[in-house]
Amino acid sequence: MPVRPVLAVLERELLKLSRQRTRLVAALVRPLIWLLVIGSGMGAVVQFPGAADVPYRQFLAPGVVAMTLLFGAMLSALTMVYDKESGVMRMLVVAPFAHGWIVVAKAAAAAVSALAQALLLVLALALLGDLPWATTTLVGLGGALVLGALACAALGMLVATFTRTLDNFAALMNFVIFPVFFLSGALYPLDRLPDWLRLAGRANPFSYAVDLLKHALLGAGGSRPGAEFAVTTDVAVLVGFTVVALTVACLRFSGEGAFAPVLRTLTTRRGG
Repeated sequence: MPVRPVLAVLERELLKLSRQRTRLVAALVRPLIWLLVIGSGMGAVVQFPGAADVPYRQFLAPGVVAMTLLFGAMLSALTMVYDKESGVMRMLVVAPFAHGWIVVAKAAAAAVSALAQALLLVLALALLGDLPWATTTLVGLGGALVLGALACAALGMLVATFTRTLDNFAALMNFVIFPVFFLSGALYPLDRLPDWLRLAGRANPFSYAVDLLKHALLGAGGSRPGAEFAVTTDVAVLVGFTVVALTVACLRFSGEGAFAPVLRTLTTRRGG
């Protein structure tokens, strides 16, 4: 593993994030609107059977944390496409190391960015009193956030490596991100859905990130609307998806078609 080049790419991405403090603050707006507005409104009319001890806003808390991971990682993956268009990628693809490591470094930066945004949201939710700390273990919460951030970053890199322009990435991101979120159990238990939607939710890897956060924040057992899968299942699916998605993204980016236009532009300019 070329540690120094990977760390250099990671450092560049994190420096960009540190200079965009308003982005971190703005990242809190969307999930807090979902929690405070939609959560409070739906909580007035929604009651899951046997879940009188869990208000809807409390049930929604793991979902909005997972939403922050998903949106944060996907938007951070946008830099992959931006570097292709701006010309920065030319300097990276001619560096003396395998092109797949660029994807790994970008994914690590996207995961760290998403994790930072999620931690800020967790702090905000704690201050609002929407996290049941009596049933929360910090180790479990930390593990769920890390695995969720890595899986979301891998998904973002997978989308980014199959797009060449910012416009295409934005369109494809919306096509991916909303079905992934709405079929994840973040807003309602998967077992309340029709059979075909429940199967789609179980095939959705993001469902297991949401579920792992439910384990940490809500707990499981009985008829509570908490975790729907075993912790081992959640971890296995998230790790497996992350590895597979990053492998596909690395192979795609390492293929000649992914960066040949960049190299052709560089060669043309040198020849001119």
